[in-house]
Amino acid sequence: MKKVLLIAAAAAFVIGGMATTASAGALGKCKACHSFKAGEGHKTGPNLAGIVGRTMGGTDFTKYKSYLKAQKAAGATWNPCNLRAWIADSKGVAKAAGLKTGMPKQKLKGAKADAAIEALKAL
Repeated sequence: MKKVLLIAAAAAFVIGGMATTASAGALGKCKACHSFKAGEGHKTGPNLAGIVGRTMGGTDFTKYKSYLKAQKAAGATWNPCNLRAWIADSKGVAKAAGLKTGMPKQKLKGAKADAAIEALKAL
């Protein structure tokens, strides 16, 4: 029984490590400005831990621009659909609403966007 538990624990450790590595790869562009672990401080941009389902502009990050402030006031939450638009062209999304963002365009589309969104869901 101990041997089975030891093998299961080792497998969980390896799989967890692979998930972390996959997340790090998919979010490679994001790590320059964002942190990913719960409890870590913000960087140039807000911490992204738990972003999917969180209120847009809803952390204690103090540098949100007008678009995310307006989304917070409206009670909007991050979901895969609006994340996809955001990571493809955040400035365009904000501009379409007549507002601004401090986040540069990331131009993340297709399979790379899919991988980044899956990685964000796992945070």
